[in-house]
Amino acid sequence: MTNNRPWLKHYPPEIPCEITWDKKPLHQYLKAAAEEFNDQPAIHFQGKELTFQELYEQTLKLANYLQNIGVKKGDRVAIMLPNCPQAVIAYYAVLEAGGIVVQTNPLYTERELKYQMIDSGSTVMITLDLLYPKAVKMKTLTNLKHIIVTSIKDYLPFPKNIIYRFIQKRQNQMVVQIEKSSEVHLWKDILNASSPYELNMENNVAEDIAILQYTGGTTGLPKGVMLTHENLVSNTKMCATWMYDSKRGRESVLGMLPFFHVYGMTTVMNLSIMEGYKMILIPKFEVGEVLKVIEKQKPTLFPGAPTIYIALLNDPQFKKYDLSSLKYCISGSAPLPVEVQEKFEKETGGKLVEGYGLSEASPVTHSNFFTAHNRKKGSIGVPWPNTDAAIYSMEKDGFAGPHELGELIVKGPQVMKGYWNNPEETASVLKDGWLFTGDIGYMDEDGYFYIVDRKKDMIIAGGYNIYPREIEEVLYEHEKVKEVVVAGIPDPYRGETVKAYVVLKEGMQATEEELDQFARKHLAAYKVPKIYEFRQDLPKTAVGKILRRKLIEEEKERLEKTH
Repeated sequence: MTNNRPWLKHYPPEIPCEITWDKKPLHQYLKAAAEEFNDQPAIHFQGKELTFQELYEQTLKLANYLQNIGVKKGDRVAIMLPNCPQAVIAYYAVLEAGGIVVQTNPLYTERELKYQMIDSGSTVMITLDLLYPKAVKMKTLTNLKHIIVTSIKDYLPFPKNIIYRFIQKRQNQMVVQIEKSSEVHLWKDILNASSPYELNMENNVAEDIAILQYTGGTTGLPKGVMLTHENLVSNTKMCATWMYDSKRGRESVLGMLPFFHVYGMTTVMNLSIMEGYKMILIPKFEVGEVLKVIEKQKPTLFPGAPTIYIALLNDPQFKKYDLSSLKYCISGSAPLPVEVQEKFEKETGGKLVEGYGLSEASPVTHSNFFTAHNRKKGSIGVPWPNTDAAIYSMEKDGFAGPHELGELIVKGPQVMKGYWNNPEETASVLKDGWLFTGDIGYMDEDGYFYIVDRKKDMIIAGGYNIYPREIEEVLYEHEKVKEVVVAGIPDPYRGETVKAYVVLKEGMQATEEELDQFARKHLAAYKVPKIYEFRQDLPKTAVGKILRRKLIEEEKERLEKTH
């Protein structure tokens, strides 16, 4: 820790500067929750509930089955599911079996999925019937050996489970037929046939890798962030400590943030298991549905992103719903506009504060306090318990003083072990125990931190992390593209919008629609550029490097002139 930590004097007496936790694997907290909260609801999903005991028993059944098909300690198992009971069961079952979870976005294209499966070396995938065709393709392209298939209807109450097949056919124009085999397994069969025996995994320790969380890191292709059991346990305990008014076994959490994103995984799933809270799972964000669920199910905790809160506030039906159950809302993934914070708090009576984190830190390192008197507008807040932070000055080659710009660096038990099979990238961001975040900011004299820019070129649009180089590499494959650079430009709703600046090959002509269709074949929808600008040339340095920042500055100047 640094000698000077001015933020500690602002901690309310209820939040300790240092906390402790049991040095045990994450999945053992589910066993403890099943013993302590037994028949209390752990999950609410579309009108059906699972108790903690039922959740634990189904987790043990799947864990036993995973070991029976060959999953050993350290083997990687991919989970490609939306927020549903199966996502929670699968996650804890993989850990229980000694495996490493590889969180996989269901929106991934074949290209993105193939890269992640090969890089992680995953041998088993747990997925939905709707995504089965994509998973089967991976068996021929990667080392994937087994696929476990489930359906949303497996956890729907009657009569929703009966009519789901017809809804699925109408909405997706398909009903997937699954052919069972020695390598393709049905979720329902597994739970009907397996026994909930506790596994003998005495060699599991807190220092073991629990998950590979794929992120772009600072540059280039996505990298697997190695997060240990202790990384995740410590960050979850910090989260519970920060919301000191919360009561064990008495809260309910709105689970809309996807669990394949580390933010949702920690602040919704792991927090709920550790503290005995009920998770109210929502697989897909639809404003009207979310408002209805809040009014009916009365969640008390609501982790989200700015775009989610903005969408709710802007819905014409917003004021018709009773949202007074909300106590704590932590906003992450992108900067939270002050006016959104103030309006949301006024309309709901709950507390909404901005936090900061990154995949490499499990993810949370900073947050504002929920008490209004020690918040600072525009700030990401102060470091969490057991967490140190500083601003590193390149000019000084050391710590910066108050209000001096530099790179935000953090240190704490939640900081990753490193990048999977990538020692060079690991060494570039982990130095003397400090994680160099790549974000530029400053700390004021009170120890509050502010982010002013990103050292990395990452774009954050609608809460998604998007890496320009990946999009550029796809567009460069188009036969008519000579040069391309992708940048994030300001967007009042999504935070940033992806824009591609394109120079075509001589004599060639192309339309926005043509490039859009090409990009959609190779990229998840949220990564596809929303705007294309065709140019004769691109600004470059003397050595030919394209000046991305200059294009962003031009865009900002253009916006200022129009307002």
